Amino acid sequence: MLVILIISALWFIIPAYVANASPVLISKIKTTQRYNRPIDFNLKFRNKPIFGAGKTWFGLFFGILAGTAIGFIQSFSGFLPMTILLAFMLSLGALVGDLAGSFVKRRLGLKRGQLAPGLDQLDFLLGAFLFASFVTKISLIYLLILVILTPAIHLGTNFIAFKLRLKKEKW
Repeated sequence: MLVILIISALWFIIPAYVANASPVLISKIKTTQRYNRPIDFNLKFRNKPIFGAGKTWFGLFFGILAGTAIGFIQSFSGFLPMTILLAFMLSLGALVGDLAGSFVKRRLGLKRGQLAPGLDQLDFLLGAFLFASFVTKISLIYLLILVILTPAIHLGTNFIAFKLRLKKEKW
């Protein structure tokens, strides 16, 4: 029963995971560099960047598109219900949650890429659940399972991205 719950929770959150990871991948494609404009237009709030140069419009749009596309594919699987609207909301929520995390990190004086345990691993997850709650009933057991699993998954995938030279930090 627990294994099925874990698999179901992971299945549910895949669009958010993909949306959160996609901007890192797309930022490495040379032809996209001219479109990678910061979401905060390099403006400052209380003398600190609002989000930072790493949060770009192209990354935002590509992340939402990639997460929604994965959800579209999931919708044909018959495994668990997934709709395009839910996938879109999970993806949008993940990236808005990540932006919120960046905003908090900048307020705390942390630089881009600097480690913020917990915040770095859960901001996108909580944003995804919040936005998904507008279109579906949220499973608290899924949330609990994913709050426990996501930090390890996040750190593991970031370490792989570091080894592949997609990221400058191991975390």
